[in-house]
Amino acid sequence: MTTFSSAKWLAWTESQGIPWPRLKEGGPALDKDTFKDWAGAYPAVEPYRQLRKTLPLLREWKLAAGSDGRARSAVQPFWTRPGRNNPSNSQFIFALAKWFRSLIKPKPGFAVAYLDYEQQEFAISAVLSNDHAMLEAYASGDPYLMFAKQAKAVPPDATKESHKRARDLFKTCALAALYGIGPDALARRIGQPTAMGRELLRYHHETFEKFWQWSDNIEMLADARRKLTTVFDWALYVASDDFNPRTLRNFPVQAHGAEILRLAACLLTETGITTCALVHDAVLIEAPLDQIDATVAQTRELMVEAGRVVLGGFKLRVETKVVRHPDRFTDEAGAAMWAQVEAILRALADTPRAVAVPSA
Repeated sequence: MTTFSSAKWLAWTESQGIPWPRLKEGGPALDKDTFKDWAGAYPAVEPYRQLRKTLPLLREWKLAAGSDGRARSAVQPFWTRPGRNNPSNSQFIFALAKWFRSLIKPKPGFAVAYLDYEQQEFAISAVLSNDHAMLEAYASGDPYLMFAKQAKAVPPDATKESHKRARDLFKTCALAALYGIGPDALARRIGQPTAMGRELLRYHHETFEKFWQWSDNIEMLADARRKLTTVFDWALYVASDDFNPRTLRNFPVQAHGAEILRLAACLLTETGITTCALVHDAVLIEAPLDQIDATVAQTRELMVEAGRVVLGGFKLRVETKVVRHPDRFTDEAGAAMWAQVEAILRALADTPRAVAVPSA
């Protein structure tokens, strides 16, 4: 069966004490944004969100591997307004449900490494707005916990472990505020009353006042000049008044992130590093086992250099995850789902199947 029961879903959420939103007709809201918001507030929802993304793929499988075991998808650069890549949602493994990433496995004698820019969008916002409080938060190594400290919502000696819940709330706010989320939408995302969403946004406005001045100016600049550009002149033309203000405010952050990834990809290619995938603000590379550590170090340096060029000398941090044969790539958000799939496959393999015997 590959259908999703609305009635059973409502019964389960009620049994878990999850106040799942309903449509005017009375049924549950089952769109992807609702699942994403509620999974952030209620971790028990995440495996079901991954399942919802999986069901359509079971009906029409498009992730095809070639004779060399590689599944390829067009990157489609410059496909979006900010210039971000836009690979196929059904053919690019990093666009599928996260548990599918465990299908990635380096070939014998090789390893793969996933390197991504830490809190890239937060850092770009801090640099472009020259907001010293945001720059201080990024420099701390944990901008979300520092944001909570700057807002005096947690004590100065708070840690990620001691104040995990507060950090999660401030993290969601810090990321969503970058593209102008409202209090109602933020409240839905964190599973709290609207008053909480409003309070978190107040903290953000008061703590990062210069960022908000810059963000307001971006919208006014777009209205006056009818054009926004990056340092490399990728442009967004504002030809009419029907642009969403959030699109305008978010353009500089996303567009400069795209510039950084493109430059990093060029540097990696020119250096001869095998790049398997470009993933929003990350790269997946491959190298022989005896060379992977040196290749990762070189890749990190090139990614940092790309950030420096685009952001006027600012140094972005790069996080690394190495997977060596025979291990598989894993994503924390999809690990539980992959474990369930493996268990089901093992059970099917161990189940005797009936064999048709031809009649005499």
